[in-house]
Amino acid sequence: MSENGSTPTQSEATSRLSSEGVAIWLDDLSRERITTGNLADLVATRDVVGVTTNPTIFASALSKGESYDEQLTEIAAQGTDVDDAVWEITTRDVRDACDVLRPVYDRTDGVDGRVSIEVDPRMAQDPDATGKLAERLWSTVDRPNLFIKIPATEKGLSAITAAIAQGISVNVTLIFSLERYSAVIDAYLTGLEQALEAGRDVSDLASVASFFVSRVDGAIDKELEEIGSDEAKALLGKVAVANARLAYEIHCETLASDRWKALEARGARPQRPLWASTGVKNPDYPDTLYVTELVAPGVVNTMPEKTLQAVADHGDITGDTITGTYDDARATLDTYARLGGDLAEVTRSLEEDGLQKFEASWDELLQTVRDGLSGASS
Repeated sequence: MSENGSTPTQSEATSRLSSEGVAIWLDDLSRERITTGNLADLVATRDVVGVTTNPTIFASALSKGESYDEQLTEIAAQGTDVDDAVWEITTRDVRDACDVLRPVYDRTDGVDGRVSIEVDPRMAQDPDATGKLAERLWSTVDRPNLFIKIPATEKGLSAITAAIAQGISVNVTLIFSLERYSAVIDAYLTGLEQALEAGRDVSDLASVASFFVSRVDGAIDKELEEIGSDEAKALLGKVAVANARLAYEIHCETLASDRWKALEARGARPQRPLWASTGVKNPDYPDTLYVTELVAPGVVNTMPEKTLQAVADHGDITGDTITGTYDDARATLDTYARLGGDLAEVTRSLEEDGLQKFEASWDELLQTVRDGLSGASS
């Protein structure tokens, strides 16, 4: 039963999307979703097989309702500082969500049923600190279906390799460019190779590479509007999808490589592309744009609930919309470059902006918990 007492019905569109090989993940989590059975309902009726979180999601959850009041009161009474309080609150929610998703994890032999939690983004440029946080999160949550989110900064690549080498499954986040995506793949494969060299069984290790979509159009569409030509306007809402489709081509090329086949023969799992930032920012675009245009086997699409319900309601799933589109995708990026666009500069700027937003979100979460602790102790 759903929280309003009605019986949820299965969505034909999400079932079709799932049957095409797209793993549907929810880009949201709250204690209320867990305790009311809402998350379990989404698993049952919307084909949700994973969850991603971030500090903004937790701050939003904490600011609504009374689900955290009891824990905040307990933490306040113990005199716990705000950083440790954030740790206790977020790891509890993620552990409980892992338990809700555990049947999916078992049913899919560990492919899905995963829940992601992010390392402190303030450490994004410090690979050693990031690595230590990843280890601590992994041991604290203590669930095999956990993913540790590590930003794909240039300095973060070594932390990704180190985590994989130690047997920690990783969600590599904040990827915008094809070049950085290729480096992330190399970091994952290197981590697998190091794990095998150390005698580790890698069959239970997993990873996704979170390739951001809508933010690319958000930045580039402004440029295209300023150019104003018919050719520029024809590219509106097209560059991000083209960029993501070419990322999938790189993924397929990796799976066909001798390096990957050697790892696969020793039990390794492929690192799946995950389409992130799939909520449409421009209201003029179809609200399912970054779902229906990015369908292919072996990918993940993590969606805010608004997008998920839009797909469930009116998503037009017509099969694989990526394979075979690579030449057209390259033509789209070539046209953008010919019009004066610099995709490398856009993606570099988006990464910097993304890191700043991550840190601002973390500060927001700290302040939300600080306020909660103050209210609980007064």
